[in-house]
Amino acid sequence: MNDAQRVRVARIATEAEDILSYELVPEEGGELPAFEPGAHLDVRVPGKDSALRSYSLCNDAEETHRYVIAVQKDARGRGGSRAMHERVREGDVLVVSTPRNDFPLMFARSYLLVAGGIGITPLLSMARQLQRTGANYVLYYCVRAPERAAFRELLSSAPFADRVRFHFDGGDPNKGLDVSGLLSTRGPGTRLYCCGPTGLMKAVREASTRHRWPWEKVHFESFGAEGNSVALGKEDTDFEVTIRSTGQVLSVPKGQSVLNVLRRNGLRVPSDCEAGSCGTCVTRVCEGQPEHRDTFFQQEPAGDERMLICVSRARSKRLVLDL
Repeated sequence: MNDAQRVRVARIATEAEDILSYELVPEEGGELPAFEPGAHLDVRVPGKDSALRSYSLCNDAEETHRYVIAVQKDARGRGGSRAMHERVREGDVLVVSTPRNDFPLMFARSYLLVAGGIGITPLLSMARQLQRTGANYVLYYCVRAPERAAFRELLSSAPFADRVRFHFDGGDPNKGLDVSGLLSTRGPGTRLYCCGPTGLMKAVREASTRHRWPWEKVHFESFGAEGNSVALGKEDTDFEVTIRSTGQVLSVPKGQSVLNVLRRNGLRVPSDCEAGSCGTCVTRVCEGQPEHRDTFFQQEPAGDERMLICVSRARSKRLVLDL
């Protein structure tokens, strides 16, 4: 982690069932590097392997004296969330990266935010800024039950209460949010931001396509059950991708996916889960060595000839993609 900084855990709070928030302040006082809504931190999790996990910042981006993240404990996860819950205490010092943003809040006339479970974290930071600036927005928050809704007391109170719609499905998919109905109409200039489990994001993606939402106005970020971005967890390095059909060379910086870099440069590639599990965005690699970070190819080695561009990166300085 080349951009490492040391922070002290000033406060740990229970935000919902199996979800803790961590307030992180500079170890030596002063200010922290600025961030924008949607940004995340890489955290060096205590333990034998000192693994990196990425957690979205959920506090107001105007705050420079602290970072706040939330972690959902997952007994079936890779161990990062358990380590955070069981080993980290108030007063401990953690090593974190500077904030990075692959899910930026872009200008719009109005905003529709859809969160599922622990996916509320980046959207809470967005809601704070939208509320503070007087922007027009509505936030839908889908969870199984009230006790599993992180920051429920905050979101049920002023000034958020009038803009937040909770949806509790009791764990029954048939009682889930009517995403198709929600997206059946789109106000002029509205942007859609969605973060949550694969099922919710798939429903939102299919509905936004069916109801002809412009693809550039729909934004997703995938979370694992622990509340960390599943596209990360290893230290990133910059690299380049070359588009074989045009020769165009694009830089992929740390903290950004190949898929999103392509999108921002006007290249559309089919995708679905954006968590490395469905295989929709598999792309042939003509030159270079990809670094596989997906779960799709766990049972079948992918080699160097193909990769999932939603999460995987590069071991070489350059990749040539068959696009």
